[in-house]
Amino acid sequence: MLLRFFRGTAYILIVIWLWNCGPEAGQGSRRKKTVETLDVLGALPQHVTDPSDNPTTPEKVELGRLLFFDPVLSGNRDVACATCHQPEFGYAEFLQTSIGVNGEGNGSKRRFKEPNDIPFTRRNSQSVLNTAFNGIVNHDKYHPEAAPMFWDLRARGLEEQALFPIKTFEEMRGHAFSEEEIVEEVVSRLGKIDEYRRLFTDAFPAAPGPVNARNLARALASFQRTLIATDTRFDRYMRGDSNALSTSEKEGLNLFLSSGCAKCHNGPMFSDYKLHALGVPETDNFTEPDRGVNNDFAFRTPTLRNLRFTAPYMHSGKFTTLKQVLEFYEDIAGGKLRNSHVRSEQIDPLVGAMNVNFRDINRIIEFLNVLSDDNFDKTFPEKVPSGLPPGGNLN
Repeated sequence: MLLRFFRGTAYILIVIWLWNCGPEAGQGSRRKKTVETLDVLGALPQHVTDPSDNPTTPEKVELGRLLFFDPVLSGNRDVACATCHQPEFGYAEFLQTSIGVNGEGNGSKRRFKEPNDIPFTRRNSQSVLNTAFNGIVNHDKYHPEAAPMFWDLRARGLEEQALFPIKTFEEMRGHAFSEEEIVEEVVSRLGKIDEYRRLFTDAFPAAPGPVNARNLARALASFQRTLIATDTRFDRYMRGDSNALSTSEKEGLNLFLSSGCAKCHNGPMFSDYKLHALGVPETDNFTEPDRGVNNDFAFRTPTLRNLRFTAPYMHSGKFTTLKQVLEFYEDIAGGKLRNSHVRSEQIDPLVGAMNVNFRDINRIIEFLNVLSDDNFDKTFPEKVPSGLPPGGNLN
């Protein structure tokens, strides 16, 4: 009787062991973690793809350039697109989150005028460089009209994106006009300026009444598609130049892949353009947390290109160095939360697949620095057709 009991118990234990070691076992910790290969990355194309309804022309680009730097597009005529996307900062800005309406000064010296009741912009100003390639995927046709934009993906394509800052209260609109009124007001202003009427007619010769909101967006988008930096040493390496990277930079590349960074930072733009909740610390510029578009603290994976020019980093602009960014990833991969408003169960499961170690950080940073290309258009016009200060109140 006792022998039968032990035999039965042994049988049950064997069944449980076989069940736990079967093909579905360990879908979490027991299954071997996948390590990405170089194939998940890629060189940027050397030419931009235009949407079919807005082919680039020199006339559109020149018009878009002047509009980009002209504060006439803002409610109080004091902020331009270039106020927060400056050539010297890689078409971004060296602030955690930007000061738009009612601001003055440049770079870290920019301040609100007094009195002030305008908040900071909600999120860090992303670089406009290479937005012509947003959403690009390896070995697939690129659709520029579907390109994901902003930290929360609320717009698709540069044309749709172009008017959002003009309509946003703290960025460019201010108190003087409602969100429904401001674009019509800006178009009316442009139509009263002789040089802009001529430039719009040259850029859109087939359009009756060419000074309109659609053409304003298309001109801005056309200019932004010229702001590309596609000849990094990494791009040359991926195009076949094995000597483009040093031995230590190649080691950094391998560590970037083996650490799990490429699970989200992949493709030619080093971004999957998806929303991920990481628990990034909040900006110092707000007391209330930024919960994101879905109220779950998830934000779009940013590109890693041109990081040398575009600090600070993350949607909150909380990190001023790449070392701080990688130390943050080391912490969250180890289960340490850095945002008190975010619960552990909200953190993206992909974080558990990361393996960032302090001893690897410097080599990974060395690799990340080869993703920058300084050869982009930094021209700042001396004047704009409105006669206002180019770039807004930067002095």
